[in-house]
Amino acid sequence: MACWWAGWLLLLVEAWRAHLAQGMLEPWAPEAAGLGNTSAFQASGLQRRLPQGIIIGVRKGGTRALLEMLALHPQVAAARAEVHFFNREENYRRGLGWYCQQMPLSRPGQLTMEKTPGYFSSPGAPERIRAMDPAVRLLLIVRDPVERLVSDYTQILHNRRARRKPYPPLERLLLRGDQGLNTRFKAIQRSLYALQLARWLAVFPSAHIHVVDGGGLIREPLPELRRVEQFLGLVPSLGPNNFYFNQTKGFYCLRAGARQRCLDESKGRPHPPIAEQLLEQLCTYFSAHNEHFFSLVGRTFNWC
Repeated sequence: MACWWAGWLLLLVEAWRAHLAQGMLEPWAPEAAGLGNTSAFQASGLQRRLPQGIIIGVRKGGTRALLEMLALHPQVAAARAEVHFFNREENYRRGLGWYCQQMPLSRPGQLTMEKTPGYFSSPGAPERIRAMDPAVRLLLIVRDPVERLVSDYTQILHNRRARRKPYPPLERLLLRGDQGLNTRFKAIQRSLYALQLARWLAVFPSAHIHVVDGGGLIREPLPELRRVEQFLGLVPSLGPNNFYFNQTKGFYCLRAGARQRCLDESKGRPHPPIAEQLLEQLCTYFSAHNEHFFSLVGRTFNWC
């Protein structure tokens, strides 16, 4: 869905406000504000469109890697920043016109995509996204819930240290003395994929949600990306030449023609060590939740 009209309206409003503020008396026209020549721009086919595909999660599951890889496809126009439209009230109140303006310019035939992993755990996001477009295609990338939990903690720890603020050791956050695991810890809650997916399946048919194996995407990107291309209705385009393994970083980096680049330094950040006994507790706790998730998506993963 094109949204040039929303941007055009915003420009008209801004120009009209400037006109009033300057106390101009002569009749005002868009051409006087330099807004009259939109036909050439529209003729090029470049427009901002509401997304036809959204990566909804999970946090620390590989959403950035997935979006960057898909952005190599000539049929994909990807929003670079997380928009947080459907999970933050202050943004949602701005309306679809504002949301559309956060999208990249795209040509006819291209698929506009955005990724905000906070959507997956947001109770109101499924209904809001469906209200925008019930036919939207949703991508959910998941990884071992224990690994995701530790990665989640590692990012928060890094951010706190960067601001010179203290943060408790992971073991202290995970354990409640003799009472066992602190299952209300947010990082644990975010790894309960089945509970969160159930909210989405109550709103969208399962055919509209494609699950990506985050671990598989990192180990061998192409098989997972082939499935994503098919789900999104894209012509198969990504190939071995788009990726190369970086021995130093230990994961695949991206290649587009002569340009090569890796994901930023926050990806692949070393995790703090965790006691083996605690890891076993976490794996035991997640086991039943994982089986429930496997039954919902009709696919199993080699976790824990």
